Amino acid sequence: MKITAAILEQTNQPLRILTNISYPVLAKGQALIKINYAALCHSQLMEVRGKRGKDKYLPHMLGHEGVGEVVEIGEGVTKVSIGDSVVVGWIKGDGIEAGGTQYQSGDQIINAGAVTTFSTYAVISENRLVIKPKHLDDKVAVLLGCALPTGAGIVINQLQPERGATVVVLGLGGIGLSALLALKYFAPAQIIALDIEEGKLALANELGATKTYKTDKEGLAAFKSHFPDGVDYAIECAGTTKTIEIAFGLIKRGGKCIFASHPPSGEKISIDPYEFICGKQLIGSWGGASKPDVDIPIIADLIEKYQLPVEKLLSDEYSLEQINLALSDLEERKITRALINLTK
Repeated sequence: MKITAAILEQTNQPLRILTNISYPVLAKGQALIKINYAALCHSQLMEVRGKRGKDKYLPHMLGHEGVGEVVEIGEGVTKVSIGDSVVVGWIKGDGIEAGGTQYQSGDQIINAGAVTTFSTYAVISENRLVIKPKHLDDKVAVLLGCALPTGAGIVINQLQPERGATVVVLGLGGIGLSALLALKYFAPAQIIALDIEEGKLALANELGATKTYKTDKEGLAAFKSHFPDGVDYAIECAGTTKTIEIAFGLIKRGGKCIFASHPPSGEKISIDPYEFICGKQLIGSWGGASKPDVDIPIIADLIEKYQLPVEKLLSDEYSLEQINLALSDLEERKITRALINLTK
């Protein structure tokens, strides 16, 4: 059996589609997954564009959230069985951590981490797999691999805002919109959404935001006129050092700002340390502090119970051969989260 995959051979260059890739004999703790759908987020965009620092693993596969079917398992794998539908994600869960693997295309060795999804099949570590909740279709379940456990996880595991609180979400990609949906469950007094794109602000209104502002000079001035002392909490999901600084500036003294973004390697944030003395908190989030085997079923149940329209987080659908177009559309802010259809 041969695998088709999108390969990063050189940073800041288009991904190359290869169709004659062979996979190795499965090692202990690995499973071979037929990937049905994958999603594309800014982490992969930054990796492709060379903004994560020097890439010492070229050429390699990419992708860290998807849905597929188990077709083969290696020694020691007990968490999933052949035929299971699974969520594939980057956050480590229960099971064996089998590490990366190497594929081959002719004489070329292709590296891969413990999880990749931009391919028709992928060798994945057991601890990056969770049985897919039965009541969710594949396209929605893709978001359980990264966007939902990170964005909703920040709210459920780290923030837990009290009723009466005021909360800002800055950056309305898949993670930001996931956080916004989870906030509805906690019912704070104000759910405020900020983004530079009018279309995303309109979607935030539709998904439960009580107020929206553009992150331009006029929008931020309007925010500060309505909330002169700041808000209780901010969740930053835009992915730049500037937006982390802005989000920190929106909270009141004694407030908390959590960020889940990945600014380009080497960039630094600049914050007045006096604000920390006055009680402000700035906290990073690693995948929403999620434990996939625990949190994915909880999030799936919340989606069903409250009929959360998570499908609206997904934008256009692309084939694997269109993945470079999807990357460009994401970079140009034309879409929220691209869905890569590998069933075609």
